[in-house]
Amino acid sequence: MSDQPILELRQISKAFPGVQALDTVQFDLKPGEIHCLMGENGAGKSTFIKIITGVHAPDQGEIILQGNPTVFHNPRETRHAGIAAIYQHVTAYPDLTVAENIFMGHEKIKPLTRRIDWVAMHGESQRLLDQLDAGFSSRERMGNLSVARQQIVEIAKALSADARILIMDEPTAALTRHESDELYRITEGLRDAGVGIIFISHRLEDIWRLADRVTVFRDGRHVGTWPAADLTQHDLVVAMVGREIAQMFPKREVHIGEEVLRVESLSRTGFFQDVSFSVHKGEIVALTGLVGAGRTEVCESLYGIYPPDAGQIALDGKVVNVGDPMEALRVGIGCLPEDRQLEGLILEWEIGRNITLPSLKNLSRMGWLDDRQERVTSGKLATKLNVRAPSIFTRASALSGGNQQKVVVAKILGRNLKVIILDEPTKGVDVGAKAAIYEIIGELAEQGYGIIFVSSEMPEVLGMSDRIVVMRQGRVTAEMKTAGATQEDILRAAMATEEAEVPRG
Repeated sequence: MSDQPILELRQISKAFPGVQALDTVQFDLKPGEIHCLMGENGAGKSTFIKIITGVHAPDQGEIILQGNPTVFHNPRETRHAGIAAIYQHVTAYPDLTVAENIFMGHEKIKPLTRRIDWVAMHGESQRLLDQLDAGFSSRERMGNLSVARQQIVEIAKALSADARILIMDEPTAALTRHESDELYRITEGLRDAGVGIIFISHRLEDIWRLADRVTVFRDGRHVGTWPAADLTQHDLVVAMVGREIAQMFPKREVHIGEEVLRVESLSRTGFFQDVSFSVHKGEIVALTGLVGAGRTEVCESLYGIYPPDAGQIALDGKVVNVGDPMEALRVGIGCLPEDRQLEGLILEWEIGRNITLPSLKNLSRMGWLDDRQERVTSGKLATKLNVRAPSIFTRASALSGGNQQKVVVAKILGRNLKVIILDEPTKGVDVGAKAAIYEIIGELAEQGYGIIFVSSEMPEVLGMSDRIVVMRQGRVTAEMKTAGATQEDILRAAMATEEAEVPRG
């Protein structure tokens, strides 16, 4: 790895109306290096990346590319300069082939006829895919690929444009452990080939596996840059949040009351079968398993999005028929969905309106919405959950991922509920926001709610739950008390064969 940076950003600042997004930050990247950029949601990482890729121009500071001061006016100029970005949410053309996606915007053209050279495009695309050990064809339809394979196509697209600087923004957030391992392998291969990689992630395991150096931003400022080998998890957390987090999983000692929810032999053809478990007041029951185990589908049936084909749901000992989400809310079941942007928020609405949306009936008199009471209610809930925004009139789309998640939680608290389903509540949020969400979950349990906590992260399953229900391929394979359980116990159950003995207790 060369000691001369391929990219430097010096004293970069950028302000938007009412927000100082970046304040004299600095960063450098060397060829053949994976430099991880970390920080809480709202730390300025997204703005920083948009400056590198030419979406925004800095208010002050300079960009040095391969030793030369550079000004980027638009993303096309950065692509021509050898800079490419891969985002968590892949922006692909699902009805086009892989080759068409790879060469979109820089198609290979026959010099005489000026027509697209399909043979050359497919040949070069397949060469790039083979170089990455992709295992699929350039003629495959993009929409048929998994998220992990779509990201491989994005990497191939960057290589097709001779990118020497690659920005990877939360690439593992939606991947399974196996898919993440595959992405690690590809990323390390690119580094070994001399590509400089800026890797942005909230997952600490990504950092320990990949990083050569780590830079932390906080509140738009540069906190520090260190060799990854010199950092401990404690050092990294303190640098990101600016304070000690004494206990990452603040599980409270809560009195567990009588049974509030019982699920018996719940089935939905093609998704899950014969699922049974219970939840008590004040209890946090973790529903876990590998991706595709059927956890989210069970939650969707409990919340009435897709009613089950068989089985029954009982609240406080009485069987209830949950035919749609409004009925679920009426009987006392609330749900925080996994995809907060698509299913949990109306992004162009104000924070306040999002918070009160499920509670409009309670805020209305004779069919007219009480605007004042709506503002008071949403303001109290936003304050209770420490939603960081200029006001409740700020659009939800302007919030960081962690604050968007808090708004979705606030929506739930506006209703009179008995059971709260939290589907991957910490997915895609930073370590500080995670700690805040764990605190909220603890408070909800203390208030007597029964909580179903869906998570793929073993440490938080063990750290936050009272009981664990493990699923595989639509069936419950184990139920265990958290006390005394290990990650190995959970993984063994998550990968159990149908013939394996199912431990319960």
